[in-house]
Amino acid sequence: MERYRVTRHCPSEERYGLQAQIRRAAVSVPTNIVAGCARRSTKDDLYFVRVALGSASAVRYLLLGPARRLGLLAASDHEPLEGRYGARIRGLQRLLDVLGRPAV
Repeated sequence: MERYRVTRHCPSEERYGLQAQIRRAAVSVPTNIVAGCARRSTKDDLYFVRVALGSASAVRYLLLGPARRLGLLAASDHEPLEGRYGARIRGLQRLLDVLGRPAV
């Protein structure tokens, strides 16, 4: 669980702020994908994948924006996280494209 490892060193005053927000958004990504897959319609799938995409984008912003600027993220974590969340976001965007195509 990378999100816990990376946010473990946040100061205690961030426990209910930035740290909690990062963790909630990170957990939301796979949770929404699973919820969408459990539904029986493409419309529902699209909705939950959009929510997952929003959560993944929020995690990337929070980790690479405020957390990095405030020095809450170790320098050695910046580049790998940026690559991983960029790949997740691109994958979710591709999934949205595929699900949104009309059936032939």
